[in-house]
This record gives sequence, C-alpha cells and structure tokens, in this order.
Amino acid sequence: MPIDPDTKNWTWVLQRRCDACGFDASSLPFREIPGLVVDNVGRWPAALELSDPSARPDDATWSPLEYAAHVRDVFRRFAVRLDAMTTLIDPAFDDWDQDATAVAERYGEQDPTTVLRELAEAGHAIADAFRAVPVDALGRTGHRSDGSVFTVESLGRYFVHDPIHHLVDVTGRRFVS
Repeated sequence: MPIDPDTKNWTWVLQRRCDACGFDASSLPFREIPGLVVDNVGRWPAALELSDPSARPDDATWSPLEYAAHVRDVFRRFAVRLDAMTTLIDPAFDDWDQDATAVAERYGEQDPTTVLRELAEAGHAIADAFRAVPVDALGRTGHRSDGSVFTVESLGRYFVHDPIHHLVDVTGRRFVS
C-alpha cells in the first residue's frame, strides 16, 4: 500500500523543538552540525538490525530500509544545495518529491548493505562539506520554489533535523543532546 505523501512545511523546526523527535534545531550552533551527522550515520546500522529492515510497521509508515534510503538521499540532496549556496548567488533549489522518489527508486527493495554503505558515504561527505563552510559564507542564501528562503546556517539546522527525526521514527528513541 502506498504511503500518504508528506506535504507539511517543516521549516517550523527552525523556530522550536520538534515534539515528535525531541531535537531542537532552533538554537543549534552551526559548527555542531557535522558531528551530529556523523553520529547519526553511525546509528543507522543498529537501527536496521532491530527487525526486518524491509518490513513496514503499518500501512502508513515507511520501513526502516525506506527511511535509511531516504536519509541517504537527503544527505545527497542537501550536499548539492549547500554547494550551490556557497558557489552561486541565491540559487533556487530544484523541487524534490521525496515520496515519488521512494516509489520510483523502490526504496523498500534496495539492498540494506548497499543502502548503509551509501548512507555512510553521503553522510560523511555532507558532514565534511558543512565543516568546510567558512564563517563569511553562513549568511549566503538560497530558496525553494515555495518561497522559503534559507541562509547556509539555517539550511544546515533545517537539514540536520531530518536524519535525526527519521532515526527516531525507526528506533522510537527520542533525540537526547
């Protein structure tokens, strides 16, 4: 059964703690983002070992494998966005339908070992990219087609919530700072 698409605008995570996962991106220092990403990457192998990684817990929820494939692609997508923001003037981000991607790429049928390897590679790459951002680039901007404008700093805080939130979705263990 297909999952109902997530149509929420999650930019509110830049203003307050996420009640669902416990993570508060609103006050996160930018330089902590790479460490949070690397920590998150290291937790996915155990998360996929909790049960059958391709089994959905219910008809409305992705399987752990689908979440891991999505997080891998979030890492890749935001690496492109971060690069654009640090090399172009106010770039427009390509729209991304994460739910259509999950179906088209058959997230639930991918090999868990491959997904974990690719997730780790993409996660370490985006952590390195955020680590390399110079202080004078933190205010550079980019925007989505829905009108949401991000600075490099707010993009990083918005981005890091996603893999943290999805790890909580899979494990049920709320984020603890």
